[in-house]
Amino acid sequence: MANPNSESDDLFTQSEADTEAAGFALAGRLGSGAVVVLGGPLGAGKTCLVRGLAAGLGCGEPVSSPSYAIVHEYFGTGGTVYHFDFYRLETPAELEVIGLADYLESGICLIEWGEKFPEALPERHWKIELEPLADGGRRIRIQQP
Repeated sequence: MANPNSESDDLFTQSEADTEAAGFALAGRLGSGAVVVLGGPLGAGKTCLVRGLAAGLGCGEPVSSPSYAIVHEYFGTGGTVYHFDFYRLETPAELEVIGLADYLESGICLIEWGEKFPEALPERHWKIELEPLADGGRRIRIQQP
């Protein structure tokens, strides 16, 4: 795994453990109130990266995909982590129903498929794109706000 604290915008991982470790290391770069949008195709490793991010933020609970629940909350030493999955949402009005604006005002928000509703995101947010590679690894492209 490449060093996530380097100047590079790209990390390369070869396993789920590597992807989780990358998330763990990246967690130290997130401040309170950070919003992170995770993109990539189904199976790219978004939830795997979130497991590492949550662990790095001191969350001891098991992390799972919120595909059907839409949001999961995890409590850690680094604050509350809100893990969203917008995959099943179809309209911006649904974001109002789940109270997205309230979540964005506190804790750290990790949003899978957040690119579906760019108008609902704060102007300054992290973008992390996961791309599966032919060799079974992942490219993780990170854009800081």
